[in-house]
Amino acid sequence: MEGYGRFLALLASALLVGFVSVILSLVWVFHYREGLSWDGSSAEFNWHPVLIVTGFVFIQGIAIIVYRLPWTWKCSKLLMKFIHAGLNTIAMILAIVAMVAAFDYHNARNIPNMYSLHSWIGLTAVIFYALQLFCGFAVFLLPFAPAHLRAAVMPIHAYSGLTIFATVIATSLMGITEKLIFGLSSPSYSESPPEATLVNCLGLLLVIFGSLILWMASRPYWKRPPEENAKILSPIGANPEGTEVESTMTNSSNADKADLRSNTEEARKQNIKFDEAGQRSTM
Repeated sequence: MEGYGRFLALLASALLVGFVSVILSLVWVFHYREGLSWDGSSAEFNWHPVLIVTGFVFIQGIAIIVYRLPWTWKCSKLLMKFIHAGLNTIAMILAIVAMVAAFDYHNARNIPNMYSLHSWIGLTAVIFYALQLFCGFAVFLLPFAPAHLRAAVMPIHAYSGLTIFATVIATSLMGITEKLIFGLSSPSYSESPPEATLVNCLGLLLVIFGSLILWMASRPYWKRPPEENAKILSPIGANPEGTEVESTMTNSSNADKADLRSNTEEARKQNIKFDEAGQRSTM
Protein backbone atom coordinates (compact mmCIF):
# COMPACT_ATOMS: atom_id res chain seq x y z
CA MET A 1 0.00 0.00 0.00
CA GLU A 2 1.42 3.34 -1.05
CA GLY A 3 1.95 5.75 1.84
CA TYR A 4 0.88 3.24 4.51
CA GLY A 5 2.53 5.16 7.33
CA ARG A 6 0.93 8.41 6.22
CA PHE A 7 -2.46 6.72 6.02
CA LEU A 8 -2.10 5.43 9.58
CA ALA A 9 -1.15 8.91 10.80
CA LEU A 10 -4.19 10.45 9.11
CA LEU A 11 -6.47 7.71 10.40
CA ALA A 12 -5.23 8.12 13.97
CA SER A 13 -5.63 11.88 13.70
CA ALA A 14 -9.18 11.57 12.36
CA LEU A 15 -10.20 9.14 15.12
CA LEU A 16 -8.69 11.39 17.79
CA VAL A 17 -10.31 14.55 16.43
CA GLY A 18 -13.67 12.84 16.02
CA PHE A 19 -13.59 11.38 19.53
CA VAL A 20 -12.64 14.74 21.06
CA SER A 21 -15.50 16.36 19.13
CA VAL A 22 -17.98 13.96 20.72
CA ILE A 23 -16.50 14.66 24.16
CA LEU A 24 -16.73 18.43 23.65
CA SER A 25 -20.37 18.15 22.63
CA LEU A 26 -21.09 16.30 25.88
CA VAL A 27 -19.11 18.83 27.92
CA TRP A 28 -21.09 21.61 26.27
CA VAL A 29 -24.52 20.23 27.13
CA PHE A 30 -23.65 18.98 30.63
CA HIS A 31 -21.46 21.85 31.83
CA TYR A 32 -23.04 24.86 30.13
CA ARG A 33 -26.56 23.63 29.42
CA GLU A 34 -29.08 21.52 31.33
CA GLY A 35 -27.75 18.10 30.46
CA LEU A 36 -29.86 15.47 28.69
CA SER A 37 -33.47 14.41 29.23
CA TRP A 38 -36.64 13.73 27.25
CA ASP A 39 -39.28 15.96 28.81
CA GLY A 40 -39.76 18.80 26.33
CA SER A 41 -37.27 21.04 28.13
CA SER A 42 -34.00 22.48 26.84
CA ALA A 43 -32.32 19.31 28.04
CA GLU A 44 -34.28 17.37 25.43
CA PHE A 45 -33.07 19.66 22.67
CA ASN A 46 -29.51 18.96 23.83
CA TRP A 47 -29.84 15.50 22.35
CA HIS A 48 -29.84 17.17 18.95
CA PRO A 49 -26.23 18.43 18.84
CA VAL A 50 -24.87 15.41 20.73
CA LEU A 51 -26.45 12.85 18.40
CA ILE A 52 -25.63 14.83 15.26
CA VAL A 53 -21.95 15.07 16.19
CA THR A 54 -21.81 11.43 17.33
CA GLY A 55 -23.83 9.78 14.58
CA PHE A 56 -24.23 12.02 11.58
CA VAL A 57 -20.64 13.26 11.68
CA PHE A 58 -18.35 10.84 13.53
CA ILE A 59 -19.95 7.46 12.73
CA GLN A 60 -20.76 8.47 9.16
CA GLY A 61 -17.12 9.51 8.67
CA ILE A 62 -15.89 6.13 9.90
CA ALA A 63 -18.37 4.38 7.60
CA ILE A 64 -16.96 6.29 4.63
CA ILE A 65 -13.37 5.14 5.16
CA VAL A 66 -14.04 1.60 6.37
CA TYR A 67 -13.10 0.20 2.93
CA ARG A 68 -9.78 2.06 3.09
CA LEU A 69 -8.50 0.15 6.12
CA PRO A 70 -5.75 -2.07 4.65
CA TRP A 71 -5.98 -4.73 7.37
CA THR A 72 -9.54 -5.44 6.20
CA TRP A 73 -8.56 -6.12 2.59
CA LYS A 74 -8.31 -9.85 3.22
CA CYS A 75 -11.78 -9.89 4.79
CA SER A 76 -14.82 -10.97 2.83
CA LYS A 77 -16.19 -8.26 0.54
CA LEU A 78 -19.70 -9.10 1.76
CA LEU A 79 -18.62 -8.70 5.38
CA MET A 80 -17.19 -5.24 4.67
CA LYS A 81 -20.39 -4.27 2.89
CA PHE A 82 -22.42 -5.23 5.96
CA ILE A 83 -20.08 -3.25 8.22
CA HIS A 84 -20.28 -0.23 5.92
CA ALA A 85 -24.07 -0.42 5.70
CA GLY A 86 -24.43 -1.09 9.42
CA LEU A 87 -22.44 1.99 10.42
CA ASN A 88 -24.46 4.13 8.03
CA THR A 89 -27.69 2.69 9.43
CA ILE A 90 -26.63 3.58 12.98
CA ALA A 91 -25.78 7.11 11.84
CA MET A 92 -29.18 7.38 10.15
CA ILE A 93 -31.04 6.27 13.29
CA LEU A 94 -29.16 8.73 15.50
CA ALA A 95 -29.83 11.55 13.03
CA ILE A 96 -33.56 10.79 13.06
CA VAL A 97 -33.66 10.76 16.88
CA ALA A 98 -31.79 14.07 16.89
CA MET A 99 -34.39 15.60 14.58
CA VAL A 100 -37.27 14.26 16.68
CA ALA A 101 -35.70 15.83 19.77
CA ALA A 102 -35.48 19.22 18.05
CA PHE A 103 -39.06 19.12 16.74
CA ASP A 104 -40.43 17.90 20.06
CA TYR A 105 -38.67 20.71 21.93
CA HIS A 106 -39.92 23.33 19.48
CA ASN A 107 -43.50 22.08 19.72
CA ALA A 108 -43.38 22.01 23.53
CA ARG A 109 -42.15 25.62 23.62
CA ASN A 110 -44.31 26.85 20.71
CA ILE A 111 -41.22 27.65 18.66
CA PRO A 112 -41.76 27.63 14.87
CA ASN A 113 -40.25 24.72 12.96
CA MET A 114 -38.34 24.76 9.68
CA TYR A 115 -37.83 28.51 9.36
CA SER A 116 -34.01 28.70 9.38
CA LEU A 117 -31.52 27.84 6.67
CA HIS A 118 -29.95 25.36 9.10
CA SER A 119 -33.21 23.42 9.36
CA TRP A 120 -33.80 23.47 5.59
CA ILE A 121 -30.36 22.13 4.72
CA GLY A 122 -30.38 19.72 7.66
CA LEU A 123 -33.67 18.11 6.65
CA THR A 124 -32.49 17.93 3.04
CA ALA A 125 -29.31 16.15 4.15
CA VAL A 126 -31.30 13.62 6.18
CA ILE A 127 -33.66 12.90 3.28
CA PHE A 128 -30.84 12.41 0.78
CA TYR A 129 -28.91 10.32 3.30
CA ALA A 130 -31.93 8.03 3.66
CA LEU A 131 -32.19 7.73 -0.13
CA GLN A 132 -28.45 7.07 -0.32
CA LEU A 133 -28.76 4.33 2.28
CA PHE A 134 -31.73 2.72 0.54
CA CYS A 135 -30.05 2.76 -2.87
CA GLY A 136 -26.88 1.36 -1.36
CA PHE A 137 -28.76 -1.57 0.10
CA ALA A 138 -30.73 -2.21 -3.08
CA VAL A 139 -27.88 -1.92 -5.58
CA PHE A 140 -24.69 -2.93 -3.77
CA LEU A 141 -25.71 -5.16 -0.86
CA LEU A 142 -28.54 -7.24 -2.30
CA PRO A 143 -27.47 -9.74 -5.00
CA PHE A 144 -30.15 -8.82 -7.54
CA ALA A 145 -28.64 -5.77 -9.27
CA PRO A 146 -26.70 -6.63 -12.45
CA ALA A 147 -23.05 -5.64 -12.75
CA HIS A 148 -23.68 -2.99 -15.40
CA LEU A 149 -26.18 -1.24 -13.10
CA ARG A 150 -23.68 -1.24 -10.25
CA ALA A 151 -21.03 0.18 -12.55
CA ALA A 152 -23.39 2.95 -13.67
CA VAL A 153 -24.56 3.84 -10.14
CA MET A 154 -21.15 3.61 -8.46
CA PRO A 155 -19.81 7.11 -9.41
CA ILE A 156 -23.08 8.73 -8.33
CA HIS A 157 -23.11 6.74 -5.10
CA ALA A 158 -19.55 7.72 -4.18
CA TYR A 159 -19.95 11.38 -5.11
CA SER A 160 -23.29 11.80 -3.34
CA GLY A 161 -21.95 10.11 -0.20
CA LEU A 162 -19.05 12.53 0.09
CA THR A 163 -21.30 15.48 -0.77
CA ILE A 164 -23.81 14.56 1.92
CA PHE A 165 -21.02 14.20 4.48
CA ALA A 166 -19.59 17.63 3.63
CA THR A 167 -23.10 19.10 3.78
CA VAL A 168 -23.64 17.60 7.24
CA ILE A 169 -20.41 19.23 8.47
CA ALA A 170 -21.49 22.62 7.10
CA THR A 171 -25.00 22.25 8.56
CA SER A 172 -23.55 21.35 11.97
CA LEU A 173 -21.48 24.53 11.96
CA MET A 174 -24.58 26.54 11.12
CA GLY A 175 -26.52 24.84 13.91
CA ILE A 176 -24.04 25.38 16.72
CA THR A 177 -23.57 29.02 15.69
CA GLU A 178 -27.34 29.52 15.66
CA LYS A 179 -27.62 27.93 19.11
CA LEU A 180 -24.95 30.24 20.55
CA ILE A 181 -26.54 33.35 19.05
CA PHE A 182 -29.97 32.49 20.47
CA GLY A 183 -28.78 30.88 23.71
CA LEU A 184 -26.21 33.37 24.97
CA SER A 185 -27.57 36.64 26.33
CA SER A 186 -25.58 37.66 29.40
CA PRO A 187 -22.78 37.60 28.39
CA SER A 188 -23.62 37.59 24.71
CA TYR A 189 -21.91 35.58 21.99
CA SER A 190 -20.03 38.68 20.82
CA GLU A 191 -18.31 38.94 24.21
CA SER A 192 -16.67 35.51 23.70
CA PRO A 193 -17.64 33.80 26.98
CA PRO A 194 -16.06 30.40 27.79
CA GLU A 195 -19.04 28.54 26.34
CA ALA A 196 -18.63 30.32 23.01
CA THR A 197 -14.93 29.51 22.97
CA LEU A 198 -15.61 25.84 23.68
CA VAL A 199 -18.24 25.56 20.94
CA ASN A 200 -16.07 27.44 18.43
CA CYS A 201 -13.32 24.90 19.13
CA LEU A 202 -15.86 22.14 18.52
CA GLY A 203 -16.66 23.68 15.15
CA LEU A 204 -12.98 23.80 14.20
CA LEU A 205 -12.58 20.14 15.14
CA LEU A 206 -15.55 19.18 12.97
CA VAL A 207 -13.95 20.93 10.00
CA ILE A 208 -10.63 19.16 10.63
CA PHE A 209 -12.36 15.79 11.00
CA GLY A 210 -14.32 16.28 7.80
CA SER A 211 -11.20 17.35 5.90
CA LEU A 212 -9.25 14.28 7.04
CA ILE A 213 -12.07 11.90 6.11
CA LEU A 214 -12.57 13.48 2.68
CA TRP A 215 -8.83 13.38 1.99
CA MET A 216 -8.49 9.70 2.87
CA ALA A 217 -11.63 8.79 0.92
CA SER A 218 -10.55 10.64 -2.22
CA ARG A 219 -7.01 9.23 -2.60
CA PRO A 220 -7.14 6.55 -5.34
CA TYR A 221 -4.06 4.70 -4.07
CA TRP A 222 -5.78 4.06 -0.71
CA LYS A 223 -8.80 2.34 -2.20
CA ARG A 224 -9.51 -1.31 -1.55
CA PRO A 225 -7.90 -3.34 -4.36
CA PRO A 226 -9.75 -5.96 -6.43
CA GLU A 227 -10.55 -9.05 -4.40
CA GLU A 228 -8.03 -11.19 -6.28
CA ASN A 229 -5.25 -8.75 -5.35
CA ALA A 230 -6.52 -8.26 -1.80
CA LYS A 231 -5.73 -11.92 -1.10
CA ILE A 232 -2.04 -11.40 -1.78
CA LEU A 233 -1.50 -7.74 -0.86
CA SER A 234 -0.77 -6.46 2.63
CA PRO A 235 0.42 -3.06 3.85
CA ILE A 236 3.80 -4.37 5.02
CA GLY A 237 4.47 -6.70 2.11
CA ALA A 238 3.47 -9.93 3.88
CA ASN A 239 1.19 -12.56 2.35
CA PRO A 240 -1.62 -14.58 3.90
CA GLU A 241 -0.62 -18.01 5.01
CA GLY A 242 -1.71 -21.14 3.23
CA THR A 243 -2.07 -19.58 -0.24
CA GLU A 244 -0.57 -20.67 -3.50
CA VAL A 245 0.76 -17.17 -4.04
CA GLU A 246 2.77 -17.33 -0.81
CA SER A 247 4.35 -20.60 -1.81
CA THR A 248 5.26 -19.24 -5.24
CA MET A 249 6.78 -16.06 -3.89
CA THR A 250 8.73 -17.89 -1.21
CA ASN A 251 10.33 -20.50 -3.47
CA SER A 252 10.64 -18.73 -6.79
CA SER A 253 13.44 -16.65 -8.22
CA ASN A 254 13.40 -12.89 -8.77
CA ALA A 255 12.15 -13.50 -12.30
CA ASP A 256 9.19 -15.43 -10.97
CA LYS A 257 8.41 -12.58 -8.61
CA ALA A 258 8.38 -10.18 -11.53
CA ASP A 259 6.01 -12.48 -13.43
CA LEU A 260 3.72 -12.63 -10.41
CA ARG A 261 3.59 -8.85 -10.17
CA SER A 262 2.81 -8.66 -13.87
CA ASN A 263 0.00 -11.20 -13.54
CA THR A 264 -1.34 -9.39 -10.50
CA GLU A 265 -1.48 -6.12 -12.42
CA GLU A 266 -3.25 -7.80 -15.32
CA ALA A 267 -5.82 -9.32 -12.95
CA ARG A 268 -6.34 -5.96 -11.33
CA LYS A 269 -7.10 -4.31 -14.68
CA GLN A 270 -9.50 -7.07 -15.68
CA ASN A 271 -11.50 -6.83 -12.46
CA ILE A 272 -11.37 -3.09 -11.82
CA LYS A 273 -14.76 -2.43 -13.42
CA PHE A 274 -16.60 -4.91 -11.23
CA ASP A 275 -14.64 -3.87 -8.17
CA GLU A 276 -15.70 -0.26 -8.62
CA ALA A 277 -19.29 -1.38 -9.08
CA GLY A 278 -19.75 -2.79 -5.61
CA GLN A 279 -16.63 -3.32 -3.62
CA ARG A 280 -15.28 0.17 -3.01
CA SER A 281 -18.54 2.06 -2.60
CA THR A 282 -19.09 4.71 0.04
CA MET A 283 -22.55 5.67 1.29
